[in-house]
Amino acid sequence: MSTSQLSPHRTGRPTAPVPPRRSARRSSLLGSGLAALLTAVAVCSGDAVARVFPYGPRHRSVNDLGNQFVPFHAHLWDLLHGRAEGGLLFNWQSGYGTSFLPDLGTYLSSPFAVLVALFPREDIDLAVYVVTVLKMTAAAAAMAWLLRTQRRGPWWAAGLLGASYALCGWSVIEASYNPMWLDGLIALPLLCLTGEWALRSRRPVAAVLVVALCWTANFYTAYMATLGAALVLLVRVVLTQDGLRERAAAVGRGAAATLLGIALAAPVLVPLFLSSKQAYPGWFKQFGPVPWSDLFARLMPATYSFGSPAVFVGTGTLLLVAALPFHRAVPARTRRWWAGLVAAVLLSLQWAPTHLAWHVFATPNGSPYRQTFVLAGIVVMAAWTGLAAGPPGLRATAAGAGVLAAALLWASGSALATAWGSALFCGGLALAAAAWWAVRRPRLVLPAAALLAAVLVAQAAATTAYGHKGKLAGLDDYPSWSGKHTVRAEALAAADGWPAYRTDAGRPALSGNDPMLLGGEGGSYYSSHTPDVFTRTMAALGAGWTSRGRNVQSLDNPVTDAVFSVGARLRAEKVVRAEVPPLVTVRPAGPAAAYGDDPFANQELLLGAKVYEAPVAPGVCRAGTDAFLWAPEYNATARLADGKPSRLNGNAPRNRAALQPLGRSNGAASALEFDRPAPDRWELSCLDRSRLTLAVAALRASAATSVEVSGAGLRATLPPGSTGTALVATPAVAGWTCDGRPASAHLGLLAVPLDGRTTTVNCTFRPPGLVAGSALAGVTVLTVLALAVLRRRRAAVQH
Repeated sequence: MSTSQLSPHRTGRPTAPVPPRRSARRSSLLGSGLAALLTAVAVCSGDAVARVFPYGPRHRSVNDLGNQFVPFHAHLWDLLHGRAEGGLLFNWQSGYGTSFLPDLGTYLSSPFAVLVALFPREDIDLAVYVVTVLKMTAAAAAMAWLLRTQRRGPWWAAGLLGASYALCGWSVIEASYNPMWLDGLIALPLLCLTGEWALRSRRPVAAVLVVALCWTANFYTAYMATLGAALVLLVRVVLTQDGLRERAAAVGRGAAATLLGIALAAPVLVPLFLSSKQAYPGWFKQFGPVPWSDLFARLMPATYSFGSPAVFVGTGTLLLVAALPFHRAVPARTRRWWAGLVAAVLLSLQWAPTHLAWHVFATPNGSPYRQTFVLAGIVVMAAWTGLAAGPPGLRATAAGAGVLAAALLWASGSALATAWGSALFCGGLALAAAAWWAVRRPRLVLPAAALLAAVLVAQAAATTAYGHKGKLAGLDDYPSWSGKHTVRAEALAAADGWPAYRTDAGRPALSGNDPMLLGGEGGSYYSSHTPDVFTRTMAALGAGWTSRGRNVQSLDNPVTDAVFSVGARLRAEKVVRAEVPPLVTVRPAGPAAAYGDDPFANQELLLGAKVYEAPVAPGVCRAGTDAFLWAPEYNATARLADGKPSRLNGNAPRNRAALQPLGRSNGAASALEFDRPAPDRWELSCLDRSRLTLAVAALRASAATSVEVSGAGLRATLPPGSTGTALVATPAVAGWTCDGRPASAHLGLLAVPLDGRTTTVNCTFRPPGLVAGSALAGVTVLTVLALAVLRRRRAAVQH
């Protein structure tokens, strides 16, 4: 009797043998647990070595993690705790009001995201970090489970390979600060698992649900994972199914589950896709493959480059896959197919047509190799295919080591190769070769497995730490929540008057999404879904931006504050208040208007009054007026001669400098001065505060007498006999319906025609595509239920 059949009870009596299926499930659970543990240890160790948050003083929130994703999770926290202005469909806090469902589907629809609600709000950075680590561990566990489903093999080896997948360079370097991408890391093994079910004609309903979950969690990386899973399924079908009919049936079952699952996610996907079409155009960059020396250099641990694929997966795994073509215990046909799949996916990273196919036929903004995790997953599955037949022999191991040595030699010509990376690679390769050879002896299995685990953890931790060094040196970084955040958030909360007026977090900002991070209902907004109408409207009014127009900044200007009902604005952690019209004003009838090239004239056009005047002399405003400078391409400081310098951040086409307040003019003593040569395009204009006060009073006199807002709507009561146009101080994004009709627009804002009899305006927002997506999902549910009933009836007849 084997030791696995002995009871651990004190009696020492043997129990009944464990059923094979239960024993296999227990082994799979052990493998998944080991994979998750190793992943967590390696990631946390690497972060601790790098002394980044939460283990040290260095910022972890680089690039979009601090600028977008942490603020979005803070807004989710507010939604889950009932503190957000808006709901699942509309967000009143950002960009003066914008659709939220597309953002939810892009950044926050992962099942893991809701865990941030368990943390105090001031610990939002820690919450996002914990969610990130949990996603990595889940990916490791899912991959280990998949490997044991594909083929039987040692549970500890499945755990090691599952961890090596989750600790690939793409995961610990790139996806670690794009946490929604990690849902794709989880999706790949889950979608491959649905392929295994399709092969065996099992669990069709569960397969549909898994696909729907993956595509809802993050459609972008789920798309890549689906392509990878389809390739894996094709290889598995060829190797395990005989006959064209059986193969076609298996592929058909997999395709049906995938299509039905995607259709089930349509209530999120359809609005998201339509929103992408209505977003401000992003940056387009022609793809260019990196030199092969750079690619092979990224096989090594402790390397970093923003623009090359992070293909590190640990030398233990690399040795197995490099030895696979020479592993004679594996059938030659199997070796050819799996080695060919690895090579094909590797080559697809470097060829422009397949690069576009991997990225939904659009070169991404930013890092160009976002599909790298699929290669890592296929490498791990190929390694498992060889190992399940037994550890590679001496010749195969030597040949595999030779292949990796050749890759190392090729990589030596790359500037990305590091001394530490080469040392870790060579040392890890020698130890991995010895360990895989030692596992042939039962007595050495445990120490060999421990050695392999130690090598993987050390290499992955080093890669994590080195990645932080590279990111902090080359990318913007943002501070974790601190006392500065708390002071601003408390000030905004104390000044809150919504919906009577807006409160704006102001500038300088702590992130591109301060309204979601700190509070208020401001004008700044950064998203992949930043509406085209919003960016163009704010640019016409003089707003600045970064990220080529998708990160629109708050515009510190009293005229636009009046237009958008900003009654309280944060400046230098102090609240500045102003008398402003309500959210809904009434404008007289007139011909259709359009913006021109002058932001000052555009502000007056939207306000409905002339409040600026020209300088009395070149670069000199009349004494008593407020000077404002518009120089969108200027990247330096400017000032009034007797005033403080103001920084303008123009760097076309990435950045656009905002229309900048320079202060109160004292006449000739306040001449405009540029600290660098004046730009080709600039304009100085002078605001007469008394005129602005009269304009605001006039708008208040005819404006709505009350305004109520909801999570996806607005209701305003107007003075009797109102004619002309009711102008709502929110961008005219697609999806608004007012008084039963599609809403109109006036100069980029939401508008409702008035006939003199209207006393109330009722507007509701529904993201375009929500009804169609919901209908498609409903039909899909009925289809899946019908197929499930039909399958059950067939099974009953057969029995």
